[in-house]
Amino acid sequence: MRWRRSWSLGLAVVGVASVLGAPAAEAAVAPESAYLFNTLLLLIGGFLVMWMAAGFAMLEAGLVRSKNVATICLKNVGLYAIACLMYYLVGFALMYEGVDGGLMGSFAPFTPDDAAALKAGDFSAGHAASAGWFFQVVFVATAASIVSGTLAERIRILPFFLFVAVLTALIYPVEGAWTWGGGWLAGLGFSDFAGSSIVHATGGFAALAGSLVLGPRLGRYGALGEVRAMPGSNLPLATLGTFILWVGWFGFNGASELAFKDAADAVAVSQIFANTNMAAVGGVLAAIAVTRLRYGRVDLTMALNGALAGLVSITAEPAMPSIAEAILVGAVGGTLVVLLVPLLDRLHVDDVVGAIPVHLGAGIWGTLAAALSNPEVHLATQLVGILAIGGFVFIASALVWLALEHTTGLRLSPEDEFRGGDVSELGLEAYPEFGRGSQAMRE
Repeated sequence: MRWRRSWSLGLAVVGVASVLGAPAAEAAVAPESAYLFNTLLLLIGGFLVMWMAAGFAMLEAGLVRSKNVATICLKNVGLYAIACLMYYLVGFALMYEGVDGGLMGSFAPFTPDDAAALKAGDFSAGHAASAGWFFQVVFVATAASIVSGTLAERIRILPFFLFVAVLTALIYPVEGAWTWGGGWLAGLGFSDFAGSSIVHATGGFAALAGSLVLGPRLGRYGALGEVRAMPGSNLPLATLGTFILWVGWFGFNGASELAFKDAADAVAVSQIFANTNMAAVGGVLAAIAVTRLRYGRVDLTMALNGALAGLVSITAEPAMPSIAEAILVGAVGGTLVVLLVPLLDRLHVDDVVGAIPVHLGAGIWGTLAAALSNPEVHLATQLVGILAIGGFVFIASALVWLALEHTTGLRLSPEDEFRGGDVSELGLEAYPEFGRGSQAMRE
């Protein structure tokens, strides 16, 4: 269970005794000190993961066409706000309060008790409750960000925001409760350290369901099945977004250790940082090599997604592998991206930014790969967890998408899609000097 791990006190060597020549004495870390450092780890990790929201926004803004850049920026800032509100009102308690080996917790707003615990001098929780909630809520927003990129350029803003509200209030918290909340998958021994399946594959399954219901962009596929390129507006911006996500992932994986109270925790977090970095390295190099071999040239967008796929792949188990093993785990993820992107196109599944291969494909691989380095994790149990999470998220998401399709409607009209979401929904352009808006708008 993510928040109910044992917060046993570590041991430290008393330096003064060593200096004086006395036998080294072992002293327990004070509960308040452990509470302080654990809380600090969660806060630092949380704001690093929140910074990933900027990474997703810049990555997606760079990979969509210029007529949809402002819309994708609005969707990213809006989904973050919606995710925080819904997880406060419903999601957190549903995921963590009273799950007790079952399917879900309770329906209630998050109510921290930090002041009462501080007044009573009770540090047994191991960290401040508000820090715990903050660290969790930024993970929820990450899952929603994955959906945004896949469905870009043809989905309307209102139904997208309505889906995000359901995803972050209900779908994500329920499947998250099964493992991190101490639910039935945790009882089976399913392991997902920082969320290859619980966060990333969940976002990927939701995005896949939405793409199937929504359909591809106009003109994306020809009558004979040919794939028509629709290049993004700003590859330097997409590259910046990738680096921001890479940096944020150190908080995503590193702070998921959940403790920084002693030297053993410091070593574990350091190992996680190293493995996280090198898995991304493996993903980049594999994507570069495979695109060169497959197409005779290197594709920048594949390299960027290769980095992200390596990061997703190591997320399920970043602590146990050696650095060499982490590179290999990331390299498989980067290779999967190169293979899955054209497969989706052959199936006419239009994924604007490649989020389904990155987050769903590499998420499944990373969850299975956890069994290769952690002897306490079993491959069969990991497969059960993937099937359970995937089946639930995909079906629930498809039902929500279909309900929205038959009520609010999902797509822009053909005319509005041709003009772009910026003009048709926002009445502005991200790059007005180069846009195709009316002269009146420019004036």
